[in-house]
Amino acid sequence: MRRFGLLLVVLAIVFGVTSFLGFGPVVMNGEGEQRIAVLLGDPVSVIVEPGIAFTVPFVTVQVLDGRWRHLSTKPRVVQTADLEQIVVDHYAVWRIADPLQFRRTFPSGLLEAETQIDQQVRGQVREVIGRKRLMQVLKDEREAILDEIARKSSEAAQRFGVEIRDVRINRTELPKETEENVFARMRAERDRLARKYRAEGEEQARALRAEADREAQVIVAEARRDAEVERGKGDAEAARIYAEAYSQDPEFYAFVRGLEAYRKTLGAGTTLVLPPDHEFFRLFQSGGNLPAVSAPPAR
Repeated sequence: MRRFGLLLVVLAIVFGVTSFLGFGPVVMNGEGEQRIAVLLGDPVSVIVEPGIAFTVPFVTVQVLDGRWRHLSTKPRVVQTADLEQIVVDHYAVWRIADPLQFRRTFPSGLLEAETQIDQQVRGQVREVIGRKRLMQVLKDEREAILDEIARKSSEAAQRFGVEIRDVRINRTELPKETEENVFARMRAERDRLARKYRAEGEEQARALRAEADREAQVIVAEARRDAEVERGKGDAEAARIYAEAYSQDPEFYAFVRGLEAYRKTLGAGTTLVLPPDHEFFRLFQSGGNLPAVSAPPAR
């Protein structure tokens, strides 16, 4: 029993030392860490949960960072569907999802992984943006484009044991020559719209003027028609009044009409060349008596 107890003490000391040195069988895994226990070159266990874990003794423990990482890339020129060149500066948020697969895919470590992830993301950026027009990338469908890039990049990186959470664009710029072409095209488009709106306005103005002229002609014609009607009514009423006045006293009516004719005809310096017995002088010839009237004066 004493030997057995001594053996247990020795084993405990050995395991404690090996565990302290990182060779198992007790492994302390920190928050956000992923550990792979390797024995003679072959992985024997994977530890992803924080806390104390047990594995076989005399192993080599490889520690991987399981937290989300930020991968920023260099700006690159990408061509859109309308053949515009734009400079895209993007970044990706990723982490190790499968430590064993990650270790098999990238045995040399993190630098090789970031290079491969950058290639995958860059390829998806070029492929997705290449199917979109410039204004869709810059404004209309920007959010949907980024979501599609992130989804396709994550699907492409799954075989590496990597999960890509998000892909975002820091900035999107136009090369100098492309910027000038875009501005020229925008000016041409604005000029085209200005000419279009000006032509439409002139057309509407002509239509309004024609409609106003037509309405004016109709209004004037109706006014003239109404005036003629009213004038006819007035003439008829005047003829009626004249007829009534004549029927009451024809001689006096003729006398008043004669005086009115004198007043309108004879003025200062008026000269008439008429025979003395002319009808015009009948009042002067009557000796103050009203002349006999056989018929009403013509109207």
